[in-house]
Amino acid sequence: MKQENNPTLNEIVQPDNNLKNILVEHVGKKLKPENGHVTVEMIIEVLADEFPETVLVLAEENWIRGYQQGSEDVETGRKMMEKENEKRKSCKLCED
Repeated sequence: MKQENNPTLNEIVQPDNNLKNILVEHVGKKLKPENGHVTVEMIIEVLADEFPETVLVLAEENWIRGYQQGSEDVETGRKMMEKENEKRKSCKLCED
């Protein structure tokens, strides 16, 4: 299965607050994009280079939450399957 990129990565960041303004200015000066636009992906790239501990914590947290959700989904699926199997067993007993 081919993994598609998140379309948000290509969105142009609008400096509509102080922090975004600082990030857009800094990333723009560092990467000097030809069209002058700074994207979410560019900001992540610069953060990963200059502030890796922040990006690492976000990635770790995202991985942990995904793993937990996957585990919960497996457990929910197991319970649903057990219920369905019990229904089938009781129906077969009724038929006999």
